[in-house]
Amino acid sequence: MLRRALILVALMSGLALSPALAAETVNASDLLKITLDQAKIAKVPTGTATLVVGNPMIADVTMLKGGVGMIVTGKGYGQTNLVALDATGNILDEKQIRVEPARTVLVVQRGAARASYSCTPLCMPTVQLGDDQSVFSETGGQISARNGLADKPSGK
Repeated sequence: MLRRALILVALMSGLALSPALAAETVNASDLLKITLDQAKIAKVPTGTATLVVGNPMIADVTMLKGGVGMIVTGKGYGQTNLVALDATGNILDEKQIRVEPARTVLVVQRGAARASYSCTPLCMPTVQLGDDQSVFSETGGQISARNGLADKPSGK
């Protein structure tokens, strides 16, 4: 009976991990890892005229002048694809973009409420996807208010 239960648990675990394992089988050359809220410059194939991002909520892509490269910015956690097309619509390349959290963020969980702190090296409040709505709104509001003060001309 115990053996049957262990086999059942192993099978269920394997089924639950299958999508995660499938995501890991992407070739390293076909995967762009980006940190949330950061930008990375990457090359594009010669002749690229158009870049298409599968899910623009996860990443944003901007082609550099001359079509020699692109800037990829992580906007939300997850994975999406990127397709490079030539001027006639032929596919030149396809890559996966994976957006991951910053490694310098400390996440504090208080029951169901979550708050994030940027620790580089001192820990200060920051906003991250997944934070408790009240923490996100309050901290985000403070950041916006501070940035608004910095935009005002001095002495007025």
